[in-house]
Amino acid sequence: MLEQLNTRRSVRRFQPRAVSRETITSLLEVAMNAPSAGNEQAWQFVVLDDRTLLEKYAALNPNVAFVSDAPAAILVCGDLDSERYAGFHVQDCSAATTNLLHAAHASGLGAVWGTVFPDKREPVRTLLGLPEQVIPFAIVPVGHSAEEVRPWKSRLDASRIHYNGWE
Repeated sequence: MLEQLNTRRSVRRFQPRAVSRETITSLLEVAMNAPSAGNEQAWQFVVLDDRTLLEKYAALNPNVAFVSDAPAAILVCGDLDSERYAGFHVQDCSAATTNLLHAAHASGLGAVWGTVFPDKREPVRTLLGLPEQVIPFAIVPVGHSAEEVRPWKSRLDASRIHYNGWE
């Protein structure tokens, strides 16, 4: 497990090979097993595996243009109607997205966390027909990596660790 966590890297170039819906479901199961505030699970997921829709999404949100090259992408969304604690969908979705990235890596797939900037939420909502209470949070393209991904050297930095207060 520690090796998996320490060797995951962001992948932005993908082979055209499809990712099965069964595999996507497996990744989403791991995402939905993430911790959430008060066990509220204030998330929804939209799977994009239609080439035309992936291209439209990439054109709409150019900071994640690489979405158009992925065989699939998963839009992680906050669900305001599921919140027990206002605003905590952000932590829930962050935990789910992190789990999703690690599940992809453990499955031999590449993925990357793509941001949905606030000014892109409405256009994304319109493109995908999302209800008002569903907030687009992150887009995670998933596929077989088309690039060699090498682990980083350890990022452990003792100067950023503080025990029992700020030294």
